[in-house]
Amino acid sequence: MLLALLAAPALSQSSAPNPNQPPPHTAPWPDLGSGESRAERRASYAAGPELQRGLSAAQIREQQQRLDKALAALAPQQPGLPDAYVLTIALDSDPVFAREAREAGRVLGARYGAQGRTLVLAGPDGTRDDAPHGSISALVLALSHVGGLMDPAEDVLVLYTTSHGLDLGLAYHHGDTGYGILSPARLKAALEEAGIRRRVLILSACYSGVFVPVLASPDTAILTAAASTRTSFGCAAENDWTFFGDALINRALRQPVALEEAARMAGRSVAEWETRARFLASLPQVSIGAEARAWLPRIEGRMPRIASAPVGRPAFDPAAVTPPVPARPVRAGQK
Repeated sequence: MLLALLAAPALSQSSAPNPNQPPPHTAPWPDLGSGESRAERRASYAAGPELQRGLSAAQIREQQQRLDKALAALAPQQPGLPDAYVLTIALDSDPVFAREAREAGRVLGARYGAQGRTLVLAGPDGTRDDAPHGSISALVLALSHVGGLMDPAEDVLVLYTTSHGLDLGLAYHHGDTGYGILSPARLKAALEEAGIRRRVLILSACYSGVFVPVLASPDTAILTAAASTRTSFGCAAENDWTFFGDALINRALRQPVALEEAARMAGRSVAEWETRARFLASLPQVSIGAEARAWLPRIEGRMPRIASAPVGRPAFDPAAVTPPVPARPVRAGQK
């Protein structure tokens, strides 16, 4: 066998492993809760646990250097002008989320005039691996840094997250090395610690409606892919978009319309696709605070006057309907 291998011709360049291939999920999801009672376990999950395992020092250092470089490249705010800072993050290594986060960064950056103030946190998607990877800790550090650049009295954070979800929050899952739960309480604490008051929060995941009652405020606009008791759709790894991402980011927000109207347009598209696929309605949620309604027109005044064309494969294909992919974490209270 060894002689045969030695005598075989060298493999061609095209047969070499793809360095941009996302890591698969093969290992069981670890239990991130603590204690024995349901209340104790839910309290542990609400704190936003994160676990990294099996990473080398070189891998940890590389990701920190990527994040530091990306944060250092963000432009400062302009006094007297309401600047938007756009942050998009894929919290799962299934490549559909990385593709969605990258294009969401381009769409939202153009819509809100955030060139130089846009940060994408996303892992490999099969074609590239050039951004800091998304994780809970990377998100918290990014929010802290961006909060230090912003003037809280006039600047706005536009945050887009895409991942699997569960009734406890957003699931962070990178291959077999990264696990965690970004709970509503954890995200709220990170935003408050960063001093970010004005915010547009767009959360694409199953059960993402659990964030609305915790994060709603007069200065917050929050859009979610689903109600707190519903799944969302289109999150198969091979897709370019989830249903919600395609409807809202790839279609509605490319139009020169206000955020609330874009949310209505996206909701109608998602409802139509779900009806045709015979899925239980995901019921996307929208909550726009009174103060947010006052400052949204100022940052949306920079949106392009001409719509851009959608990119990628449409999320809804009547000939190949994808069932929902449930989040992998064990729910609180289960053993």
